[in-house]
Amino acid sequence: MIPAFDPNGNLPPGIPPANWTEFTARYGTTPHREGLIGGLERALEALQAAGCTRIYVDGSFVTAKESPGDYDVAWEPADVDVPGLLASEPVFGDFSHGCALQKAKYGGEFFPSSFEETLTGFTFLELFQTDRDTGERKGIVALDL
Repeated sequence: MIPAFDPNGNLPPGIPPANWTEFTARYGTTPHREGLIGGLERALEALQAAGCTRIYVDGSFVTAKESPGDYDVAWEPADVDVPGLLASEPVFGDFSHGCALQKAKYGGEFFPSSFEETLTGFTFLELFQTDRDTGERKGIVALDL
């Protein structure tokens, strides 16, 4: 179950699991959010086809923000046929220009969860659990595919 937002509009620290129905009911509350969910769903089909079994969703999308700009996803690379994924969906390997191609195609950004973000040295899974404005811990949502 996805917990209530804290006073800052974030999820409390932790990684609550959610199924797709719960996730879409919680976060698909406006037409704009529904559009982002549609892009996420298309991307998850490609990740799942390549063997991905779990993702972590972050960004303003999993906050109380009414109109989030996008979502951020860290995907578990274990058992993923990465060459196959990149052959079928090359945008998953293109991190240039702020992941512009990923955002244009799917509405969000995608990173292997174990990759290190260059500025902080944190893995993306660790980075996503840190509020970039305050440095405090915050929650993200896990989805099993």
